[in-house]
Amino acid sequence: MLKPLRLQTSLLALALLFAAGCASKSPQEENPEVAAVAPPVTGTHSEETVLSEAREFFGDGAAGLADVVRVAFRDRGRPNAYIKGEEVGGAIAVGVRYGAGTIVLANGETREVYWQGPSVGFDIGGNASKAFILVYNLSDMDALFQRFPGVEGSLYFVGGVSVNYNQSGNTVLAPIRFGVGWRQGANVGYLHMTPKKSWLPF
Repeated sequence: MLKPLRLQTSLLALALLFAAGCASKSPQEENPEVAAVAPPVTGTHSEETVLSEAREFFGDGAAGLADVVRVAFRDRGRPNAYIKGEEVGGAIAVGVRYGAGTIVLANGETREVYWQGPSVGFDIGGNASKAFILVYNLSDMDALFQRFPGVEGSLYFVGGVSVNYNQSGNTVLAPIRFGVGWRQGANVGYLHMTPKKSWLPF
């Protein structure tokens, strides 16, 4: 009876050591494909930096750009990131919008991002435009990839340039748009930010 008891004790000890070893492994060691936690976003962009980047991005034809940027800073303060990109969209009552660009954090980090979204309302026409999106209260890069509903009554338009607000929790997007095409009316919808391109507007 002694030998079987010793054998069972030894097996139990080995099992406990194995379990302790597994528990001490990090998620990345157990599964190398598990992504590391995104570092927090720190720092903000000044109004001078944003206006300079936006002017270079849109060119000299964007009359009213300074007024639109001033309104965004008055309403929301200093953003901690901005996105430079292009988008296309169209609507006959029900509309869609697709965009792609590069997000620039205050520390200089950049990443390709995409967005799409539906809209419903009194809206007709089509457009292709450049979009310079100010990003406020972004805790980390992963927090960007979600749906941002439009804020009702937030549209401000001057000299062919417009800005409105989309918000989810504390994070706010302020897309500044300047482009060609014809699209008028009022609509409600959201922007769905994604790390990869998607043709599904939802």
